[in-house]
Amino acid sequence: MKILITGGAGFIASHIADAYIEQGHKVVIVDNLSTGNRDNINPKAKFYHIDICDSKLENIIKTEKPDIVNHHAAQISVPVSTKDPIFDAEVNILGTINILQNSVKYDIKKVIFSSTGGAIYGDADEYPTTENYVPKPVSPYAIAKFSVEKYLHYYNHEFGLNYLVLRYSNVYGPRQIPHGEAGVVSIFIENILQSKSSNLYTYPENPDGMIRDYVFVGDVVKANLIALERGDNEVVNIGINTETTTGTLYHQIAELMNSEIKPKRMGARPGDIHKSCLDISKANKILDWYPKTTLKNGIKETIEFFQNKQSRKEIK
Repeated sequence: MKILITGGAGFIASHIADAYIEQGHKVVIVDNLSTGNRDNINPKAKFYHIDICDSKLENIIKTEKPDIVNHHAAQISVPVSTKDPIFDAEVNILGTINILQNSVKYDIKKVIFSSTGGAIYGDADEYPTTENYVPKPVSPYAIAKFSVEKYLHYYNHEFGLNYLVLRYSNVYGPRQIPHGEAGVVSIFIENILQSKSSNLYTYPENPDGMIRDYVFVGDVVKANLIALERGDNEVVNIGINTETTTGTLYHQIAELMNSEIKPKRMGARPGDIHKSCLDISKANKILDWYPKTTLKNGIKETIEFFQNKQSRKEIK
């Protein structure tokens, strides 16, 4: 089948594009390259350098006639969303509506949407958190993602548009962008490679940092492969249901990199939540999906990617 991937030059979606192509699907990528990288684009994919808010997106969908839209393009940073909520809403809400309008108009069979399990629930009373818990988002980024989920429900109810929402926990792995809270693994790795200290954001009652659920990008890719055939009109958590403090995460990375650089403890930022951990039993049941990669093995693979990247730069 033909799949249009928004944000396909980015960290997560470029891996998904590779996997779709490997399975024999035709892939069309739409990306404005604001955070994506041309080097991530699979040469077998057809690429359009365009913003999802652009009215010309309609011509692409009309011409390419994709069966599926996999929507990963987004303003990805919680801190940026708190500083510029208008920009966040323009990209994450209005840009998505542009996609949904054209998906209905040109008979898209399914929209797969990357939402956020790591931010959407806020500081949830239910922990680990299931999809039945009513989200209490505390950042414009999370609010926008939740709004899009509601728009998807509307477009399904009103026009019969099929969808699947994947609520990711904190995704990490090769090609990750070292920016924002979600990029903490790559930030720590790059800082150590550059012999720089990293910031460890904490609350007074949590001196070892925020608690998060870290899922490897390879496992996220598997969920997106399954999503082509399963999970109609559902909202599903994608994580590993394991708590890790950012302090523990940093020390694991530092140990694997033989680094003795200590992080600097800083106060929490606007939009930060104390803890997040996702119950993934629904993904097990509906998608028959299970994470396979341990945090240690995933970190090892990510470190190797960034070390190789630095070596290539030094050779040049």
